[in-house]
Amino acid sequence: MINLKERVAVITGGSRGNGLGMAKVLGSYGATIALFNDIKPEKPMSGITMENAVKELRDMGIHSKGYNVDVTEREQVESGVCEVIQDFGKIDILINNAGIARLCKFENMTDELRDLHFNVNIIGAWNCTKAVIENMMKNKYGRIINISSVTGTVVCDSGFTAYATSKAALIGLTKALAVEYANSGITVNAILPGYIYTEMVQKSAEESNPVNPESILNGIASGIPMKRLGTTEELGELAAFLASDAAGYITGTQNIFDGGSTLPETGCMGV
Repeated sequence: MINLKERVAVITGGSRGNGLGMAKVLGSYGATIALFNDIKPEKPMSGITMENAVKELRDMGIHSKGYNVDVTEREQVESGVCEVIQDFGKIDILINNAGIARLCKFENMTDELRDLHFNVNIIGAWNCTKAVIENMMKNKYGRIINISSVTGTVVCDSGFTAYATSKAALIGLTKALAVEYANSGITVNAILPGYIYTEMVQKSAEESNPVNPESILNGIASGIPMKRLGTTEELGELAAFLASDAAGYITGTQNIFDGGSTLPETGCMGV
């Protein structure tokens, strides 16, 4: 059984989507949740704020608190981590979930857009891990989970150069950290999600086809052997397992979570 009682989990990008889904599941298993907020999106979605996310968690009976932290800024991360430790005494679990994806052809990719992906997806995870590692070493216990992607590590489509590169780099970081801290009671693993149903996915479908957004979602699902998108709660169950004592002998792994979408050799062929 998964038991996260008395565990303190920091989840970056936790105010919506995958981050909030994982927060709900870890919290349901007893973890105290500390949310590090996202960088403000270019087009904010109504009702999606860190404050609302914390309220939703608390309404579920989950002990939680939000922190204003830009993961790309090392000093903000260090300050946020210190505040979490002051509030809850320790940090047991870190889920590096904050990330961005901006489609752009390689020949049109600016250095600024490239660096934005690297700063959020890689440097953000680096900063947060660096900030929590001493506390985990002191307590001889830690669970670090990096949310990578099947994009860049297993498959890739056109326009994802920066995103794919950054997500692939997270695997190297995962393996290096896993080896370095294997004897310190700290495990480091990666989750590689495929298509997960989130508010952002729904919004993208609505923008692509305002009249019939479900046709976009159904089209995506048709290419997945399970014929559906994954849920944030299902992702949360995998994260909760990797964060638990039950996964104490698992480290340095890449856990594909995609409903089998990367399995077909020539597509699903309508099956």
